[in-house]
Amino acid sequence: MTGLWVLVGTLVVGVLTGTLLSLRNGRIRRAMSTTPSNASSALPSAVADALDPHAITLVQLSTTFCGPCRHARAVLTRFADTTEGVTHVDLDVTDRPEVAQSLRVLRTPTTIAYAPEGTELLRISGVPTLDSVRTALAPHTRLTE
Repeated sequence: MTGLWVLVGTLVVGVLTGTLLSLRNGRIRRAMSTTPSNASSALPSAVADALDPHAITLVQLSTTFCGPCRHARAVLTRFADTTEGVTHVDLDVTDRPEVAQSLRVLRTPTTIAYAPEGTELLRISGVPTLDSVRTALAPHTRLTE
């Protein structure tokens, strides 16, 4: 009888954990605080160098063996290709964990949208949908397709 309870408990914990993880995947959060106009100077050099001075830059933080990172890259590349004033950059943080640490990123893929001056607009944890990215960045972009 004890084995049955252990089995049921394990299944319940597994289902709850899976549900929680799927709810958090692709979640978009607005930037919590406003950053000063010289925000790019506070960013890690790899991120500051990747920013486009004339467009919103989607900086995707990935790792070498991250399967969901490839899916996020496909969605974000399509969004950048079909939206005027948006670029997409994929930074591999496998050998540069200090970049992820300084940006307070705990999982990959995480994508941070930056305004041209380096102000964080929003963060995306996991693989977003194309529609959710369009909706979240609509106030800042123009669709070309």
